[in-house]
Amino acid sequence: MAAHLDGPALLALHARALERFGALVRSVPDDGWRAPTPCTDWTVRQLVGHLTSEQLWVPALLSGATVAEVGDRFDGDALGDDPVAAWTAAADAARAAFAAPGALERTVHLSYGARRAAGYAREMTVDAVVHGWDLAQGIGADATIDPAAAEFALAELAPQADGLAASGLFAEAVPVPADADAATRLLGLVGRDPAHPLGR
Repeated sequence: MAAHLDGPALLALHARALERFGALVRSVPDDGWRAPTPCTDWTVRQLVGHLTSEQLWVPALLSGATVAEVGDRFDGDALGDDPVAAWTAAADAARAAFAAPGALERTVHLSYGARRAAGYAREMTVDAVVHGWDLAQGIGADATIDPAAAEFALAELAPQADGLAASGLFAEAVPVPADADAATRLLGLVGRDPAHPLGR
């Protein structure tokens, strides 16, 4: 099943998700960084900053550091004066860290406990897929989600459906037709309304 992707297939999907997000970052117009996104608390810049910060954590966690050991190293503005360069450097380092020989077999110490690094990579892939849609909506770009990525993310999140909104990380699920495609079902599951992505 897609939810159990591992090894080269997982790394390839993770890389494609980062590449897609990066292409959108490079497409942000000069006056687009303050635009709203479907993440109601975040502008385009804040959304890109969030994803960039997440990538900065990857090499440290894969090297065995704990959240406490990393501390506030990656707090604050991760984008600086050149958001595109900041994203690119962080994403390249994260992708290389996951692709290092044996990296997916390691144990990482996340905020909620220890997890096999392959699971962490799946989590980061889902995050990039969903937030790629958010970013595309924020800048008015093509927001189509790759079908394979949508199937993967849906398979990862569906078993957690009852607890997603309760976690505080997602809005309440949005009802979608039972026969909707994987991307639409994924978006509904994580509280995005494909018909009104910016609440309009």
